[in-house]
Amino acid sequence: MSDDLIVVRPEGLYCPQGDFHIDPWRSVARAVVTHGHGDHARVGMGEYHSTVEGLPILHWRLGEQHYRAHAYGEVFELGAARVSLHPAGHVLGSAQVRIEAGGQVWVVSGDYKREPDPTCAPFEVVPCDAFVTESTFALPIYRWPDTVGVVRDILEWRQRCADRGEAAVLFCYALGKAQRLLAELGALDSRVVALHGAIASGVEVYRQAGIAMAPTRLVSEDAPRHDYAGELILAPPSAMGSAWMRRFRRVQTGFASGWMRIRGNRRRRNVDRGFVVSDHADWPALLATIRATGAGRVIAHHGRSEALLRTLAEQGLQVDAFRGAAFPGEHEEAGA
Repeated sequence: MSDDLIVVRPEGLYCPQGDFHIDPWRSVARAVVTHGHGDHARVGMGEYHSTVEGLPILHWRLGEQHYRAHAYGEVFELGAARVSLHPAGHVLGSAQVRIEAGGQVWVVSGDYKREPDPTCAPFEVVPCDAFVTESTFALPIYRWPDTVGVVRDILEWRQRCADRGEAAVLFCYALGKAQRLLAELGALDSRVVALHGAIASGVEVYRQAGIAMAPTRLVSEDAPRHDYAGELILAPPSAMGSAWMRRFRRVQTGFASGWMRIRGNRRRRNVDRGFVVSDHADWPALLATIRATGAGRVIAHHGRSEALLRTLAEQGLQVDAFRGAAFPGEHEEAGA
């Protein structure tokens, strides 16, 4: 029997020593959930372990469930494993999972980023023997610009739209990305940002957690003939091409995502502007983080990992990947 602390089962990543799953996609008795995005947190688990900071998001997304919330760094025992959750810097309450058993320490990263973010605790390097890392943007082309500079570009875009009598509709993911943008915008500009209803509920969860953001209002609260010229509106990608967009007589559209680093993705999204803002680690951050953990073994998942694993193998690390039919939907993840 393997002494690996993490293996892949049909339900997802599984720790045999602790008899629990991490971010399972099928119903299991005991789940450790790294954060509230829909490709990580699902209904139907018997018991959920999460961070204290992430609990309000799980309540919002999943409703009433059997939750057990833990402070960052708090050690709790599951079976024969000692488990603790550590900041991942991805979204509010996001966590890495540290597992200690049989003289080994493994860390499952969940989704993470290394850039500063005023809406969540910064990533914490956790030394380990084996590091299971996400690899969403694991190609050398993915290198993020300074976020504050990108937000200034968004404000300049808004002003140019105002000069032309246009609304500026910025598409972004409803959990994490929208709140991060609002926090960064609020630090530079005092104007109100209008919100699609699908984004507003998540913004309220963050406000109740004490996160400072730009002032907002719901688009649905405006009069039917309201002129949005010069206004910035945040909307989810699902609003693209919908009837909701018809209320804006003259409009420019943008998309905020790490995928906008590739110009062709902007064309495929059919938007006027792409703004490179990601809640995942870029290529240099992936390499730097893996080195900092001191792990001799690295296992990649959630992405296209071939270039990353080849680079790490050339550096003398033992590498592998969790992939295949057990992983439903290696796709543009909710917080990209």
